[in-house]
Amino acid sequence: MTHLSNYGNDRLGLYTFKRLLNFLLTWTHLKLQTLPPLQLAEKYFHLFPSDAQPLWQDPCEDKRHKDIWSKEKTCDRFPKLLLIGPQKTGATALYLFLGMHPDLTSNYPSKETFEEIQFFSGHNYHRGIDWYMEYFPLPSNSSSEYYFEKSANYFDSDVAPSRAAALLPRAKIITVLSDPADRAFAWYQHQRAHADPAALKYSFHDVITASQNAPVKLQILQKRCLVPGWYATHLRRWLDHYHHSQILVVDGQTLKTDPASVMEKIQTFLGLENRVDYHKILATSTIRLVMLSINFWAKS
Repeated sequence: MTHLSNYGNDRLGLYTFKRLLNFLLTWTHLKLQTLPPLQLAEKYFHLFPSDAQPLWQDPCEDKRHKDIWSKEKTCDRFPKLLLIGPQKTGATALYLFLGMHPDLTSNYPSKETFEEIQFFSGHNYHRGIDWYMEYFPLPSNSSSEYYFEKSANYFDSDVAPSRAAALLPRAKIITVLSDPADRAFAWYQHQRAHADPAALKYSFHDVITASQNAPVKLQILQKRCLVPGWYATHLRRWLDHYHHSQILVVDGQTLKTDPASVMEKIQTFLGLENRVDYHKILATSTIRLVMLSINFWAKS
């Protein structure tokens, strides 16, 4: 416990703890006990299980933390925007459109999960913030750089909102929502295309109407089809950690039919001074082919 005084708390010396212990021994009937470090840790986490998982915070939020952080590191490397999904609503298309803006820079692709880092929602979180920062380029002298990342499983994750808010309290959040029935069917088709045994064996109707007594694999598929579509539940969780002014909900249907107007709204939401005319960008034949391929991918 004594090392806490050197990490952003009051500058207490060891003598302070010695005097406190002497006071307790002299003036109280408390019987103090101790354990070896490993056993003490096990005891502590048994009493406070919620503390067993780390919660990474922004080192630059507190000047005392920043002062003891490596001078070679910078918090400017953290993203200012999270595109949180959910899956099969058009988030990948929006990710590509954002990347067309000269001031928006996405993360480096992951060898394991393609363009998604999936830091806040899974085991990658335990790799730490240094690992996370390595997915973003070192900032240049330009003040207009705006880093972002997309991980579609953040939206319905139980832990992603609290973890993201701890590390990126000022970040902007964008989610793309479409008809939950369409989203569920798109995920079912996606799993069929990837040869999921349950998706190949059962019809979509069988999947969404399966009972609690259904085979485990069928229940898992049903959960992935339906649970991300519980939009109110998941949005409420994000609103518990971010102010509503930091969250933008994009209509997936509008993104599909009029992406330029959506991108205009997003540029306003992000406060970008360099405004890009997406009507011109998306009018090129190359971009149209990309959009067609995205629409086909979303249905398959």
